[in-house]
Formats: sequence, C-alpha cells, structure tokens
Amino acid sequence: MPRKPRPETTEPVALDKSANQSTQLAFLLIEEMADIGAPVALSDLARRLGIQKVRAFRYLRTLSAMGYVLQDPDTERYQLSFKLYHLAQALADRNDLLRDARPMMLALRDQTGFTVTLSQVEPEGMRILDMVRNVHPVEIVTRPGGLLDFHASAQGKVALAFGDGAAWNVVRSRPLRRWTDHTNTDIAALEAEVEQVRRQGWAEAPEQTLNGVSALSAPVFDVHKQMVATLTLAGPLHSLGQPPEDKLVTALLTAARRISGNLGFLEDT
Repeated sequence: MPRKPRPETTEPVALDKSANQSTQLAFLLIEEMADIGAPVALSDLARRLGIQKVRAFRYLRTLSAMGYVLQDPDTERYQLSFKLYHLAQALADRNDLLRDARPMMLALRDQTGFTVTLSQVEPEGMRILDMVRNVHPVEIVTRPGGLLDFHASAQGKVALAFGDGAAWNVVRSRPLRRWTDHTNTDIAALEAEVEQVRRQGWAEAPEQTLNGVSALSAPVFDVHKQMVATLTLAGPLHSLGQPPEDKLVTALLTAARRISGNLGFLEDT
C-alpha cells in the first residue's frame, strides 16, 4: 500500500533533530502532495503536516521557484510538476535493473493481463520501484514509491525467503500489523509459509494487504546470486486464483529468470 496521508491535525510532524529540519519539511511536503495526488489548498496541506500556513507557504514558494511545484492561478491550489518525474526517469535510465526489467514487465503484463510491479528491499519493507498497470474492475491502489510490509505482501515473503535475513529482524522486532482479516500476524505460521515459498520459488498474498486483491511474486537475482528485487503480478483475487493458476506462476517465474539472466545471474546446473 502507498504511504497514507497524515491525519489532519494541528500537531506538528515529528522531525529528526539531528538532521536539517528545513530539508525534511520540504521533502515531507513533496511526499504529502504525491500521496494526495490532486491539487491541494495551502491550508489543507499545512493542516495535514501540522505546521503553520505561513511556514508551509515559504516552502511551497521555494519549490515553485525551483519548478517542482505549480500553483493554479484560478483556484490557488498547489500540485507537483513533472520535473520530479523527469528526475525519476533520469535515475531509472541509469539503473540497469529498471532498464532491463521494463521490457519484461510490459511483456508479462500483455501475456497475463495483470498489473506487474518491480520492488526492492528497504529496511522497513518492500519499496515499489516500477509498475505497469492493467485495467481491472478492482482497482490496484498501490503505486511506485509505495512501501509494503514484509509479512503482509507477496514481495515481502519472497524477501523473507531469499533475502539476507535482515527482513526477519524487522518482522520479529514488533507486533505484525493486521491490514485485513486475512493478514497473517502469527510468526510461527509466517515462518512455515516462508519455508514453503523457499521451496517453490514464489509467494502469494491473497487479500493480505487489501480486500479483494491478491499478488503473486518471484525473486530477481544478480550476478552475485543475491536477491535484488521482486517481480510481481497483482490483480483481483478471483482472477489470480487461490492458489494461482499454473500458467500465471510459469509466466512470472520465466520473466523473473530472464531479468536475472540479464543481470548476470547463472542458475546452478
């Protein structure tokens, strides 16, 4: 799931006092506007972050001067410009993983008819790097930049099964969040499920993050045989199936292996 907007409150956001707070607030404004996904009034944005309007205005004025924020002259609402998109695209063009994965993701989407995502491991969960969408009656609200819990996502279970173990430290350090009635919050049951993932080479997460939605994920490895990403199909549970159809599993694993091969990974023979 994407990071949820902060509740509208007059309480100020918690900032890291050891770092530059102005820089933190500028990026928090950008993140909040990205989460909102539509033009937003200055007062609403200030309220969401729990800061004074005059303070929010100063940051927005600076971001506007730099071309990262636009203001509608009629409604006076603010929104992000495409300058951030161009920065992200430039980064993606220099990233071998994203560059090599994108054609495979498009082909997999066309082959299966499901939304395809590419994610990587971060300290707190699985970050979605790229997404190729397909239209379904059930909307897939996850988007690039979203962070998924290890225990409640197919991507996270793949990381628990094939990663370096750091994800398990996070999972075992605190209570597991229950996103839906189907979210597995029992460590012993999760360990057994992850062991099955390790044996079969893929993971599923039916309705464990969002009701009505399932995901099917496989690992991507690099030349050093380290898991560097996950490739995932996402869509309505009734379409993906539980368990997922064999042809979907085969298509996903084949695409993940091709991406891994492009990164120099050689399977043991």
